[in-house]
Formats: sequence, structure tokens, C-alpha cells
Amino acid sequence: MSESRKAVIDVRSLVKVYPGGTRAVDGIDFSVQEGEFFGFLGPNGAGKSTALKVLSTLLKKTSGTVSVAGYDIDRQAEQIRRSVGVAMQTAGLDDLAKAHDFLTLQGRLYGLRSSEARARSAELLEFIGLANVAKKKIGTFSGGMRRRLDLVATLVHEPKVLFLDEPTTGLDPQSRNTLWDHLRRLNEEDGVTIILTTQMMDEADRLCERLAIIDRGKIVAEGSPRLLKEQIGGDVVTITISGPETAEEWETLNAKAQGLADGESYVSSTARVQEGIAVTVQNGGAAVPGLMRLLADNDVPVSNLSVASPTLDDVFLQYTGRTIRDEEAGGDEMNNTFRPLLGLSDGR
Repeated sequence: MSESRKAVIDVRSLVKVYPGGTRAVDGIDFSVQEGEFFGFLGPNGAGKSTALKVLSTLLKKTSGTVSVAGYDIDRQAEQIRRSVGVAMQTAGLDDLAKAHDFLTLQGRLYGLRSSEARARSAELLEFIGLANVAKKKIGTFSGGMRRRLDLVATLVHEPKVLFLDEPTTGLDPQSRNTLWDHLRRLNEEDGVTIILTTQMMDEADRLCERLAIIDRGKIVAEGSPRLLKEQIGGDVVTITISGPETAEEWETLNAKAQGLADGESYVSSTARVQEGIAVTVQNGGAAVPGLMRLLADNDVPVSNLSVASPTLDDVFLQYTGRTIRDEEAGGDEMNNTFRPLLGLSDGR
């Protein structure tokens, strides 16, 4: 990251507490540099969506200081809104409108003259690959097309900063890759600073220059995806136990396997995961024979063993004791707070 770049977002001791006492964001500090592609990675309910909503002025913070694009969030919220684009998880589109008309209206709402708004609409539809359906109603679009249109609707006023809340959730792989390509172009060619939230490790790995891994309202790790994975310090061996007929027997065998692995000098760390146990070692190929002998000699049957380089999920596991994959989807943290107050299920 270039030392000459200046901070376009600066956050200090940010706290957001919802009614009922849920502390969704718990005193986080971070900054984002001009032109950077920055991500919040974490499971549902971690606090990432709440943080994004505070930064984009959609929610009021409880305490802390926040500046966005050089403006103070308490005193200059209107200036921030004119400087940023925001795309939340649910696309805000008019199904009865035609794509070109919809974007033209967005331009007019941002103060563009009619001719400017029409020209900007045509430019954005060309950029996002939807020029051929400009005159079609949005209600006929596929999910991927709708998401791309929602993205460029945030760009009508040429914002300095773009906030994206889980932009590819629910998209098929082809649509996801297409949207990733457009986001990279926005960042690399147009210099737009992008801040996104995601719970998808491959999305964070491929797009983000730098990440903040967030869990239960706190930032637990921060850095580039490469450096975060290098901090794991080796390969991850995942071991699945076979044989037990009951959950109690399975738990006992896994605990025994973890204890045995913990006692080996070549093992850096162990953790329980959904599949069984994850063992971090310096050299997976060299460690596997010894691990297999160790478990066999102690009557621990193994049904599956795999070796892989560390992933961002392994980074999350190291800092929190569990994996992002183990977390159940339950909507964002604001919805999870208010649904029980309305007598509704929290979806978990």
C-alpha cells in the first residue's frame, strides 16, 4: 500500500448499541486509504453490516468518531451522502421501470441536468454490460443483471467512496465472477475507494487489498489476505474420525485426537472444526505419516485426512476458535435484534 495515499475513512472507538442492549459494534478502530479495496470479513451477525450502515449515515452511532471523505459524520452527514455510493444486500430497484429510465431518474435526483442524466445512464449501462437491455423493464432481469444495475445506480453521481454490503450474495458463480470483474475495474481503472462486507472467503481473497476480520462486534485481525494467511505459519491438516456410533463417543475420540496432536513438537496449534480437528504444522507432507501413526497407535480411527494451505477461514479459526463456515446464517445483526422484539423468529 502506497505511503502517499491519504485516509479517506477514519474510524476511532466506534460503538453501536441497539435497543435491548445488543452491542453490534464494540469499539473498533480502522482506516481506509484513498483508492483502496477494503473488506470486512466475518459471519452473519458479526457487526460488519452495522459498521457499514453507520459509515454510510444509514444508522446513527452510539459513540466514537468517524470521518468519511474528509467529512465528520456528526456534523457533515449530508456532505458524506453526496460523496458516497451505497448498495445494500437487497437491491432497491423499480421493476416497472426500464433500465435506462431508472438510471436517468437517479441522475436527476442527484441534481444532474436531463441531458447529463441520460448520458450518464447510457455510460453506466455500457460499463456494466447492460446496454442491450436498456429499454427493457427491470422486472424481467435475472438476479445477476439486477445486482449489476443496482451497483451502477450507486455510481450515477460519481462518488469517491463505494459501500457494498455482501454484493454477490445469492448470485450464481458466473454472475458473481462478472460482478467481481466490474468491481476490480472500478477500483483499479477509475480509482474508486471500495469498502465491502462479505462472509465469502474467496470473494475477500480475490478482491480485497486489505481486510478487517470482524467477530462479535470487534476487529480480531487486520491486514492483506496474503499476510493474514502467512501468519498461520504452515499447512493445515484436517482429520475426520471414523467409527463412533454416538455423539458422545465421537466427542471423546476427537478430544483424544486433539490431545495427542497437541503433544507433538511439530504441531503449531490444533482446533476443533466441523469435520473433526484441524492441526497446523510447518510441513503437511512431512507431518501426515507421523500423525497417522500416532492416532493408529492410540486406537483413534481416521476416516479422512486432508492437507491444505491456510485459508482465511483458518485465520478466523485461529483468532476466534471457530470457523466462519460453522456459523449459521441468520440475517444481519440489526434484523436479528429487532425481529425478536416484534415477536418474530430470528431465523437461526
